[in-house]
Amino acid sequence: MKDAAPANLGKFEHPDVTADGSTRAKVSLENPQTLWFNTGTLCNIECANCYIESSPSNDRLVYITAAEVEAYLDQLAARNWPVREIGFTGGEPFMNPQMIDMARACLARGYEVLILTNAMRPMMRKTMRTGLEALQREYGDKLTLRISVDHHTATHHDTERGTGTFEKTLEGMRWLRDAGIRMAVAGRTVWGETDAQARAGYAALYAREGFDIDASDPGMTVLFPEMDENVEVPEITTDCWGILNKSPAEVMCASSRMVVKRKGATQPTVLACTLLPYDAQFDMGPTLQDAERDVSLNHPHCAKFCVLGGASCSA
Repeated sequence: MKDAAPANLGKFEHPDVTADGSTRAKVSLENPQTLWFNTGTLCNIECANCYIESSPSNDRLVYITAAEVEAYLDQLAARNWPVREIGFTGGEPFMNPQMIDMARACLARGYEVLILTNAMRPMMRKTMRTGLEALQREYGDKLTLRISVDHHTATHHDTERGTGTFEKTLEGMRWLRDAGIRMAVAGRTVWGETDAQARAGYAALYAREGFDIDASDPGMTVLFPEMDENVEVPEITTDCWGILNKSPAEVMCASSRMVVKRKGATQPTVLACTLLPYDAQFDMGPTLQDAERDVSLNHPHCAKFCVLGGASCSA
């Protein structure tokens, strides 16, 4: 379908129209399953490639508080969103001093909780370990920590995260193992391996360390491609759904939103996508009601990661 496009329109420049004048695809919030909270962009390390640019000095997204999280949990109930899971990401979530309180607030209301962490020193502080042990005793496998292990060898992992980080992460994972806390892993697919080779490598690591993590389950060992906004990708039009035999309901923004608090802001705001924390067009407003509107797929990440997955929109 072609619309009247502004003259000399480039790719990903107009929320409703692609560069060739086609109608840009949009996604409705069909079935909200996960509400994410960014706990703040501060991190104890600085990776070579971090989509959110987390570091020991990046505080563009500041610490969210337990009270602010609880306010959004109230909104979930009021809006009747069928959310089953609350996710926490950063930065490094355990840098936030209220991480345990935030997790407890969500678990107490019956939600599953997923915390993304590097399992290093912030998590290993005594107060955090004591808090995690208490949460595990009270809520068991309703709590999962997804550990960033960029590769199953120290050589590649440390290339991304710094010398010695692999062993420090394993130390944290060993503590989680012994504490009986449920773990998953997030890795990267930039090392020239096939999916089968990568999963075999992780399986060997888990077996060696006694980690109860399924390397063959994409939900327990999640392997992410590199996020490069400069990679050439096609725009997603309304015709793509039929060409790809894909439903808009399969795209991440059909089932999730993320709450962040920007430096200097008086209140948090809700984003359409966890992958686009700094793009203003994906800032939906301060309430979950604001966040119920459709999302225009007006970014390369929308195409590369959420729709195409290696497919093509060519007929």
